[in-house]
Amino acid sequence: MECISVFDMLKIGVGPSSSHTLGPWRAAERWIADLKSKNRFEKVESITVDLYGSLSLTGKGHATDYAVMLGLSGADPEYIPVDTIDVIIAAINNTKKLRFNNERTIDFDPKRDIVFNRKFLPFHANGMRFTAVINGRKSHAYYYSIGGGFVVQEERQNSKANKIIFYCTFPYPVENGVKLLDFCKQLNLPISGVVLENEKSIRDEETIDFELKRIWNTMLECMYVGCHTEGNLPGGLNVRRRAFDMHQKLKDGVPYDSPETWLQSIRQTEVKFRQILKWVSCFALAVNEVNASLGRVVTAPTNGSAGVIPAVLMYYMVIENHEADFEHIKKFLLVAGEIGSIFKKGATISAAMGGCQAEIGVSSAMAAGALCEMLGGTPEQVLIAAEIAMEHHLGLTCDPIGGLVQIPCIERNSMGAIKAINAAELALDTDPNNVKVPLDKVVQTMWETAKDMNSKYKETSEGGLAVGVHLTDC
Repeated sequence: MECISVFDMLKIGVGPSSSHTLGPWRAAERWIADLKSKNRFEKVESITVDLYGSLSLTGKGHATDYAVMLGLSGADPEYIPVDTIDVIIAAINNTKKLRFNNERTIDFDPKRDIVFNRKFLPFHANGMRFTAVINGRKSHAYYYSIGGGFVVQEERQNSKANKIIFYCTFPYPVENGVKLLDFCKQLNLPISGVVLENEKSIRDEETIDFELKRIWNTMLECMYVGCHTEGNLPGGLNVRRRAFDMHQKLKDGVPYDSPETWLQSIRQTEVKFRQILKWVSCFALAVNEVNASLGRVVTAPTNGSAGVIPAVLMYYMVIENHEADFEHIKKFLLVAGEIGSIFKKGATISAAMGGCQAEIGVSSAMAAGALCEMLGGTPEQVLIAAEIAMEHHLGLTCDPIGGLVQIPCIERNSMGAIKAINAAELALDTDPNNVKVPLDKVVQTMWETAKDMNSKYKETSEGGLAVGVHLTDC
C-alpha cells in the first residue's frame, strides 16, 4: 500500500499545473540527482527532453517547457522568486545555453532540445524522456507525472512482476474509507487525530505544525494577491481577472495592511447568503488566477484545483467561526489530505487519466470532508460529505481552451468550493445508517468512469469546450 503524507497531497509550488508544470519540474530534479548518484553529471555533453501525450498536447499552455528548463537549471519551485522565472527563461532562449543545476553551462536550444511528441507512452498519459549524451553515447531516463506533482519512473510499472513490495510505515495505514473509520473507532479519535498520529511517526509535531503553517500562509497569501491584482491573465485568451473586481465590490471599507489583517477585516463584512456565495467564489477565483499566471500556490491536490480548499477553509474562518485559529487550520488540512490520499490510492488525481473529476471533484471532496469535521461532524459524516461532493462531479471532463488552465478551470474552482460547503451541510443532517453510497464505492465508480472516458476529455484539449470554443471567439 502507498504511504501518502498530508505533505504529499498539499505541496507548495508554481502554477499553472501540478501534473504539467510541477511534475516535469520535479522529474528534471530527480534526473539530475540520479546522474549525480552515478557520477555522470559532470560528463553530460548535451540534453534533450521529449514530452509525450498530454504533456505534449497541452504542454505549451501549461508551461511544461518552462518547468523543464527551470528544473534543469536547479531552481526550486517552493522557493524560487516567481518574478525571476521570465528572466531565467529569457536568458536560456537568448543565449541558447543553460546553467545545468546552476553548476555548469551547457548548450541548450529549447526549440531544438525540447521535443513535443503527440503519441502516448503506454504507462501514463503524462510521459517524458530525458536524454543525456555522455562520451558520445545517449543515455535515456523515462519519468511520468501522475498528477498532483507526483512523479514515478517507468521501472515502477514492473514492480509487481519483479516481486518488489512497497510497505507503508504508518502505524495506522489507511487504504480506504472503511479502514479509516476502523482506526477512528479503535483509537477513539476523529479523522484528523488518526492522520496526526501517522504524521508523527515520520516527523515531530513541531515540524508538522511549521509545515502546515507554511502551507496555510501560502494559501492565504495566494488569495490576498489574487484579490489585489488587476488586469488580464497571460496566455493570449485575454481573460480578465475577476477576483479583483469582485473583491472591490465586497470589501466593506475596513482598513488592513497584510493578509492576516485582511482576513480580520472580512469577518466584519455583511454575511447575507449572496455575499457568502460571492466571497467563497472570490477566494477560489483569486487562487486560480494566481496559478494561471505562474504564481505560487499550494497543490491541493492539483494546481488546477488549488482554489477549492483555501476557499472553503477561508469560508470557515471568516463566516462560520471567527475564533478559528491554527489548531482549526491544522485539523482541516489533515482531514483534507487524508481524503485526497484515498482517492489517489483508489482512483486518480490526474486529469490526464480521469478528467476534471480527478481534480475539482477530488478537491471538493477533500474540502467537504474537512469542513464537516470542523462543523462537528462524526468520522462517518465526514466521509459522507466527501462522497456527496464527488458524486456530483462524476464524469466531469477536462477540456481547457487553448491548453491553458483558465477556461473553464478557474470558474470550476468556485463551483467546487460551493458544492463542498453544501455537501458538508447535507452530511451533517444525514444519519450514517441511512447512507446508500459509501465513499469507497464512489471512489471505485470514479475510477471506472475515468477508464471509460474518451481520451479527448482528459486534458488533451481535443474535445469539449476546448474545441467547441475557438480561440478567435476569445
